[in-house]
Amino acid sequence: MPAHDDAGEFIDSEFQRAERSAYLSSSAAAAPATLPSRPPTREEIEAMVSEKQIRLAELKRAQEELERERAGLEELRRRQIEFQTGREEMRQALTRGIGLLEEAEAGARRDADQMARTLGEFHDALNKVQAINEAAWGQENFSVELTRASTVIENARMEWNSARLKFPVLSGANGAAETEAAKPEVDPLAGGDFLKLCKMGLAFNWPLVLLGLGIFLLLLMRR
Repeated sequence: MPAHDDAGEFIDSEFQRAERSAYLSSSAAAAPATLPSRPPTREEIEAMVSEKQIRLAELKRAQEELERERAGLEELRRRQIEFQTGREEMRQALTRGIGLLEEAEAGARRDADQMARTLGEFHDALNKVQAINEAAWGQENFSVELTRASTVIENARMEWNSARLKFPVLSGANGAAETEAAKPEVDPLAGGDFLKLCKMGLAFNWPLVLLGLGIFLLLLMRR
């Protein structure tokens, strides 16, 4: 009987200890959810403030770096646009310039070739004019030689007039001044021009002439 009592007491104590341990475990697990959290200390707040300031400084540095990268990209884009615009502008300008210069060069070559031919014709005409020797003409062939020389002079004049139409430099300001100076001065009082002026004056002033004539006759009648 005592042994039986000891076994019963042993079983009861083990069961009680198990229940007590389970209760304590459940109480410890439920304690964080039920107990209110404590307020942060001053040191913890200062630590959090410092952490946020460090974070803000890092964000500011990152923003500045992004701004520098953005400015670099904007400058790169501006240079690229300027390069593309300048390339297209110069391509068009050079293409147009090449076309104009090629056309001008071709025209200058044509003018130079034509001028060279005209120079050769002038040299030939000058040689022919200078080759005319009037002292060698005889009485029997004077008419023939005169006709031949006149033909040479006329051909030279035709060459000269034709060249003046092709090359304006041959009819420059000096040539125009010489032409104006070579014109004979006309005196309006010489020859029949004086009579023409008298007739024109009479045509414009005939009312005054009639008035004067009437006054003259009136005075004669009073006398």
